[in-house]
Amino acid sequence: MKLLILCTQWGNQHLPLEDFFMKVKEAGYDGIDTWVPEDVSEKKKFISLLDKHQLKIVSHQHQAKGNTITEYCKSLEYYLSLSLECDSLLINSHSGRDYFSLDEQLKVIDTVEEFSVKHNIAVAHETQRGHIGYSPYNAMELFKQRPQMKITADFSHWTCVTESYLENVSDILDEAIRRTKHVHARVGYTQGPQIPDPRLSSWQEPVSFFMALWKRIIEYQQSINSNTLTITTEFGPPPYMWTDVKDNLPVTNQWEVNCFMKDLLRKTFI
Repeated sequence: MKLLILCTQWGNQHLPLEDFFMKVKEAGYDGIDTWVPEDVSEKKKFISLLDKHQLKIVSHQHQAKGNTITEYCKSLEYYLSLSLECDSLLINSHSGRDYFSLDEQLKVIDTVEEFSVKHNIAVAHETQRGHIGYSPYNAMELFKQRPQMKITADFSHWTCVTESYLENVSDILDEAIRRTKHVHARVGYTQGPQIPDPRLSSWQEPVSFFMALWKRIIEYQQSINSNTLTITTEFGPPPYMWTDVKDNLPVTNQWEVNCFMKDLLRKTFI
């Protein structure tokens, strides 16, 4: 199985597209994890740069909105369609809202599944705070009712929401691992979705916990003979990244941390 390590554009939006793509390529990433521009000229440039630099992409849907579930699902289909316009390996989706009723959450999953089947592309629902699957308990209820549901495993949100290292949800975690199509490699802890720096000795407990989780995901994908698994190094900028109380500046360099994670993942798993 090929492990593809991708770079997030989150935190790099200030760079012109040409500079971002070149930076990603020179750093040795296999591809990018980002949203497709809506502007026609920017989208054309974006797709051209993907081809020029021979980078893979997991496209990202996070923009869907609507005051009713019908409006929301219509918007969701639009942004999923936009995500298709770049030969994406799969689509990562920030799906629904955490305040949606169970029936509304299931309608979101059904809308995504219909789109996935129609266009022959996998769509993974990110385990993201504020959206469906925001907690292991809510996710398991959805898993029970929708056996086809796939996820992007960002378990940093689950450690934060449950204020634990998931000791009490081992059965749910097992099921989540089986449903994982994509991984966001950010290390969270019991009080937040991102530790300050994975290189620090004082934070090796959560680093070891997450590395063990990712190993289980990789081993499961190998056991079912998957061709590829995509992992995005996704330490984010402030306010995800800690800042100094004196000047509110980031305590470390986001790019360097993500490159460290890329190299750690390769050294450990490839």
